[in-house]
Amino acid sequence: MKKRSKRYKLIEKKKVKEKLAFDKSLDLVKETCTTKMDESIDLSIKINTKQSKGGDFNLRTVVKLPHGNGKKFKVAVLCEQEKVDEAKKIGAEIAGSQDLLDKISNGELNFDKLICTPGMMSKIGKLGKILGPKGLMPNPKLGTVSNDLKKSITDIKSGLVEIKNDKDGNLALSIGRKNFSKEKLQENYKYFLDFLKKEKPENIKGEFIKNIFLTSTMGISYKLGSKN
Repeated sequence: MKKRSKRYKLIEKKKVKEKLAFDKSLDLVKETCTTKMDESIDLSIKINTKQSKGGDFNLRTVVKLPHGNGKKFKVAVLCEQEKVDEAKKIGAEIAGSQDLLDKISNGELNFDKLICTPGMMSKIGKLGKILGPKGLMPNPKLGTVSNDLKKSITDIKSGLVEIKNDKDGNLALSIGRKNFSKEKLQENYKYFLDFLKKEKPENIKGEFIKNIFLTSTMGISYKLGSKN
């Protein structure tokens, strides 16, 4: 028989089958964040993507939580040569022009987010096969194609995150870390839920948000009640 750790046995006792209010779920999630790592507090949500016409709905946008989510991003900026020093001073860990294009072409993707100036977009198009599968292709709708480098870098550094659903309508979002106060996590959750409801297309009938689960990186998942 497979041996279970002491931690596993303790958090196993915290499992709950019924749906819970967000506050109660959050208390339990925090109780099961017992590893030494700074675990993230995560939402897993299933949305209704069936539209009455026009095929399935795909959600892809960005949201800036009131308190961020505590995740640190390594930002790269692809820009004209004369803007490279500026981008680095603003806060980009990596900035370049043709040299950065060459590195990306060789598969050097040692960054989490890529910002591109509009003038460089024509040069990055051929690298879509490399950047696309990694979710790194710059997109104006996501705030990663801009001449306002200060705003784009600051937004990402301060918690602007991308959300998108998979083919089954599932999406995931971190609303903070285990060291966040309960109040901050509550505010982030409420803000995101209100934001998500506003994204519902008019031609989707019935409930838009089907299920919501709250968990931590190494903890137990709790299903939230429909009124949360």
